[in-house]
Order: sequence, then structure tokens, then C-alpha cells
Amino acid sequence: MDCDERHDLVLGIDPGLNITGYGLVQLGAGSPKLVEAGVVRSRPHAPLEAKLIEVHRGVTELLTSFHPTVMAIEELYSHYERPTTAILMGHARGVICLAAAQAGVPIRHYAATHVKKVLTGSGRAPKLQVQMAICREFGLPQTPEPPDVADALAIALCHVYFRDVPLSRL
Repeated sequence: MDCDERHDLVLGIDPGLNITGYGLVQLGAGSPKLVEAGVVRSRPHAPLEAKLIEVHRGVTELLTSFHPTVMAIEELYSHYERPTTAILMGHARGVICLAAAQAGVPIRHYAATHVKKVLTGSGRAPKLQVQMAICREFGLPQTPEPPDVADALAIALCHVYFRDVPLSRL
């Protein structure tokens, strides 16, 4: 299928070491369409390097299977009380970005607060509010589970709404 037939396909990613949420959203005539969503999981008690291989492999499979035109990923956020979490998340983001670069897929980065504000009106919206916004946007009968899936779809939608805005203006 060429680019004109499938239009733009956005892969939204909510990075994580144990659970990486993903959501594929297709642009075309009318409103964005949900193509697929789910998670890439690593084994909970596996060593860091094994988790990174599993995340990289899972994201590479998504890129190979769906050939998205762009990947939208959540920026790294560091809370001063949990620096180790940010460092570990940075590892996950790194292998995800590597997979996209290896596949030749451009990457756009979005702050979680920006994504939440776009979908809910509040940059501090709780996960349930984001899930409900995703249900509304796609007409889903129930909230996506786990919440990482809704977060990934929210990131993809944020890109859909801001894809033509220069990065310097976000």
C-alpha cells in the first residue's frame, strides 16, 4: 500500500521498561481512525538489558508491520523525588527512538502535560480522565486498559492535532 492509499499513519508511544503502550492512528478524510493499540511487555524480573532488548524488538515489530509515517513519543519527565525512574525510562525511550531511527521513521516528542492539556483541558489530568477523553475521541465503549494504551493514543492524537506546528512553537 503506498502513502497515498494509507494516508498518514501515526504511531504513538508511551515508553516504559515493563509496559510500553502503543497506538496507531490513521489520518485521512474526516476524523482520525484508530487502527490498533496495545502494549509491548517485558518480563518484570528480567535484567535491564533483557528488558531493553524486548522493548526494542517489540517496537521494531510494530514499525515493520505497520510502516507508520511518523512516531510520536512522550518526552522524558524527571521528578526530583524519583531520579532513578527517569534514568530507567530514558533507557526505554532510547531503544524506542533507536528502533524508529533504524526504520527511517521520523520522531516527534511531546511533553505529557501538553498531551493532557490538548485532550482534557488540564495538563495535570489523571489517567482516568485521559482514558475517558480517548473513549470520546474514538467512540470506544470502554476505557483502554492498561492506561498506557490510552496514553499512547493520546500522544498520537496530540501529534495529529499539532503535526503542522513547528517544534519551536510547542
